[in-house]
Amino acid sequence: MAYENILIETPAPGVGLVRLNRPKALNALNSALTREVFEALEAFDRDDSVRCLVLTGSDKAFAAGADIKEMADTGAVTMFAGGDFTDWSRLMRIRKPLIAAVSGWALGGGCEMAMMCDMIIASETAKFGQPEITIGIMPGAGGTQRMTRAVGKALAMEICLANRHLTAEEARHYGLVNHVFPVDAYLSEAIRLAEKIAGMPGVAAQAVKEAINKAEELGLSEGLTFEKRNFYLLFGTEDKTEGMTAFVEKRPAGWKHR
Repeated sequence: MAYENILIETPAPGVGLVRLNRPKALNALNSALTREVFEALEAFDRDDSVRCLVLTGSDKAFAAGADIKEMADTGAVTMFAGGDFTDWSRLMRIRKPLIAAVSGWALGGGCEMAMMCDMIIASETAKFGQPEITIGIMPGAGGTQRMTRAVGKALAMEICLANRHLTAEEARHYGLVNHVFPVDAYLSEAIRLAEKIAGMPGVAAQAVKEAINKAEELGLSEGLTFEKRNFYLLFGTEDKTEGMTAFVEKRPAGWKHR
């Protein structure tokens, strides 16, 4: 499929890469760009040869926020009746593990998009923030919710109310980011991690992602019940049989991803 605002590739076995590509706008998120991102990720999600995904931008900016020019004339009724934010739930329905590789600015919707991924690998120049209040609005795609869960209430308040930006090292310290690498290495390291995950049994990887995400939504008792359900279901997969047989026979497993 031809895209105008993104680039796609498969840089390693089992890995699908989606790159935001509006360089003149610092990858500002307009409706066309976000729609293409979701379509490309969904296509990789359906592709049995791809088992882990990477979402990235440029070295200068992952995404510097929403496209304000596109939003400026939008009214409350239009947004409530079905604005572009309703489409963002599509990102949460991606079943395969998804890694954000972030360099430079990740602000507003860009920060929210990165936080919707399962892991974040950052370059040393990455800066995360939710500056929406400076234009008279507030985060609307999870910025207040996911940031609070990641860094705690007090810091999330400062980020969203006082326009504080987190450096890459601060984001790592507070648990928003997994790892920080130099600019010339962050993307290759994200791909390396994705390739490692893609080498694991695919159905089990999806079950793990689903269970960990539920940990943020459910109480402990409900979460344990959900985890146990997925644990039991994996005993019906070919990869469970292969994995345990390979362990007993002291040989590498040959995953079928089913």
